[in-house]
Amino acid sequence: MLPNRRRRPTCGFHIRANPAAGYAHEVDFARLLFPDFSLIAIGYLVCRFTPLDRTVWDSVDRLVYYLLFPVLLFHSVVRNPLDLVAMSSLVGAGLLLGISGIGMAYALPRLPFVGAHIDRREHAGAAQVAFRFNSFIALALAERVAGAQGVQLLAVLIGVCVPLFNVGAVWPMARHGQTGLAGALVRNPLIIATFSGLAFNLLGLRIPDFLVPTITRIGGASLALGLMAAGAGMQFGSLSQSRVLTVSVLAIRHFFLPLVAAALIVLFRLDTPQALVLLSFSAMPTASSCYVLASRMGYNGSYVAGLVTLSTMLGVASLTFALGVLR
Repeated sequence: MLPNRRRRPTCGFHIRANPAAGYAHEVDFARLLFPDFSLIAIGYLVCRFTPLDRTVWDSVDRLVYYLLFPVLLFHSVVRNPLDLVAMSSLVGAGLLLGISGIGMAYALPRLPFVGAHIDRREHAGAAQVAFRFNSFIALALAERVAGAQGVQLLAVLIGVCVPLFNVGAVWPMARHGQTGLAGALVRNPLIIATFSGLAFNLLGLRIPDFLVPTITRIGGASLALGLMAAGAGMQFGSLSQSRVLTVSVLAIRHFFLPLVAAALIVLFRLDTPQALVLLSFSAMPTASSCYVLASRMGYNGSYVAGLVTLSTMLGVASLTFALGVLR
């Protein structure tokens, strides 16, 4: 898909970029995703084989949802200035990619044959898995495949897409639960954090330097505790009870979205760094906060936690597919 980049990956789990062009020389996706998967596994083991049982992790869920994750999202959006005009093509492609993922996820219950095997309530909580993404893995990968410019490009995608994805995640749960969309959006701490961060950034405001280390540490704590809480809430039996929904949302996240990204690269004529960032963005594992959001809004958190785990494992294959085959 990209000009002057015909080299194939050396194996199924590594992608080599062009060092002369300033891009990272090699990415090992399995190693990149291992920390997230290991934290989920640790949470699962701690919850089931130590005195730190489910009652402890319920409190951790609330801490992550109402304080730690909002701080993380706000900082992710404001840390780099957003130049929406200079990157308008990438912004347009990113928004269309996000809308495509949301549309495919929402359409699942209405598809012939597929819809008849999907429970509407389970779908409301799990639809977000199909289009949300792990921003920490995305930032790490962007730097490795496209250098410092890749991080800047991804920061723009995070700034414009995270609010869209969070609204897309909350809407089916609020609608199915009949809690009122406007009220659910106004009260949702993740949406408040992302919209306020976007406004903060576009107004040219910056976090004072003396606060940055504290905020960074809070963000790191949110990632670790959120993933461990997802592991603590896992019940793999629920995955087998919703097999069609499981396969459908993960197929959108790890197969169809990379195909859409490849088409958008051609449509918007993105240059090499932008194309690499969009392809990696499209193939990310889903956000670990999917579990926290579903659980806090009264949906089947254990099922969503299982989906997060499977998505983390599938990320190795989808990133290899996107950056090794579609590229």
